[in-house]
Amino acid sequence: MIRQSPLRKKRDSTIPLINVVFLMLVFFLIAGTVAAPLDPDLNLVQTSDLEGREPPDALILHSDGSLTFRGQATTAEDFVETQGGGPTRIVPDRDVDALRLMEVTGALRNAGASSVILVTERALQ
Repeated sequence: MIRQSPLRKKRDSTIPLINVVFLMLVFFLIAGTVAAPLDPDLNLVQTSDLEGREPPDALILHSDGSLTFRGQATTAEDFVETQGGGPTRIVPDRDVDALRLMEVTGALRNAGASSVILVTERALQ
């Protein structure tokens, strides 16, 4: 009786996967350069010398955790009551504790604010 050799299982090749990843890389590199560059003669506005001011309808969260609205001490519940429960803006100090920020945003939502908008500083680098 002739013995047949056992069939060898073909292994999955990773080459097709590498090809797909490489093609995706090339696509994203090309797609990222589609946007037209800024005009080289354009001089952007410098805002580094401007004094920042919070929006007049925003709740201010100071670094010590206290809340003020238009210069007067307040609570989250009182602030939402005066605003009528619509979207609420809050401007946190850069050094405020993150847990306190989460506590205040939760209190604003529980008091009836439809949404809480966190106002931050954004600079073009």
